[in-house]
Amino acid sequence: MEIILAIAIGVLTGSGVWLVLRPRTFQVIIGFSLLAYAVNLFIFSMGRLRVSAAPVIDKSGEIDPLLYTDPVPQALVLTAIVIGFATTALFLAVLLASRGFAGNDHVDGREADL
Repeated sequence: MEIILAIAIGVLTGSGVWLVLRPRTFQVIIGFSLLAYAVNLFIFSMGRLRVSAAPVIDKSGEIDPLLYTDPVPQALVLTAIVIGFATTALFLAVLLASRGFAGNDHVDGREADL
C-alpha cells in the first residue's frame, strides 16, 4: 500500500513540475494543482495508513495508539483542499481576465511553441 502511495505522489509531483515549466498559463495552473494534490497525499500519509481501523477511540478498554490514525493530518488536508479549490478558481478568473486583455494566455505574452 505504501509503495503505491509513494509512486502516486512521485507521479503527481513529476507531472506538476513538468506542467509548471510549460509556457501556457492554464498548464501552469494545472501543474500547481497537481503539486498541491501531491503535497496533500504526502501530508495525509504522515497520519499513518491503516485499513479497517476505527476512526474514533473506543473508551471501553485499554487505549493503544498504534491501532488508530492521527486525525490532525486529515483535518489539515481537508482544509488544504478547500483553500486549493478557492485559489484555483481565483487563478482561473485572473487567467480569463488576462486573456481578455492580452488576447492570448501565454506567460510572457509571446507565441510559444506547443
